[in-house]
Amino acid sequence: MTTDSDDVFDRLFAEAIRLHQVVKTQDRGPVFRAVEAIAGALAHGGKVLVFGNGGSASDAQHFASELVGRYVGERRALPAIALTVDTSVLTAVGNDYGFDRVFARQIEALGRSGDVAVGISTSGQSRNVLVAFAAARERGVTAVALTGGDGGPIGTAADIHVNVPDRNPPRVQEVHRTLLHVICELLERQLAPAGADPAKAASPRHA
Repeated sequence: MTTDSDDVFDRLFAEAIRLHQVVKTQDRGPVFRAVEAIAGALAHGGKVLVFGNGGSASDAQHFASELVGRYVGERRALPAIALTVDTSVLTAVGNDYGFDRVFARQIEALGRSGDVAVGISTSGQSRNVLVAFAAARERGVTAVALTGGDGGPIGTAADIHVNVPDRNPPRVQEVHRTLLHVICELLERQLAPAGADPAKAASPRHA
């Protein structure tokens, strides 16, 4: 490999570390409010609906899998659905109603008052996430946004806004993943059975 390869390696790690440090020192209140909203919904029979585009779709699916399965601690399965995985629904809705409606239509079908909708957008501009939040509001579903940049209209539309203040999508995605892991761990600590150690899994966790 060339010296340029070392430069790229060092630069990307430095950028990722810098942005993590920025988010570590900013207001943590929105993250904790997101945890409380999700925990409250789950405690009262609600569910989590998660969605985003591209890499954020992958993060949505990852987050849902951590809730339905487990993060690290042993606890009950938690009801979470990634609205990015059913290609028949996505293509049917996209074909009949337009791509802007692919998440909103699913919230209309699945969302109930007391649920939580988690929309992920590195730009804060994704139209289909914004339209989904409007559908969530009509149904009494709490809207939690994970955004980048200045949050854009999605941050403004959200009930709870967790922002990573950077406009580089790959770096924002990396911090989003860390924030989702923070939320998972805090949820498991709240929801672990009495007397259980939430940081200790009962058996090896397979990635």
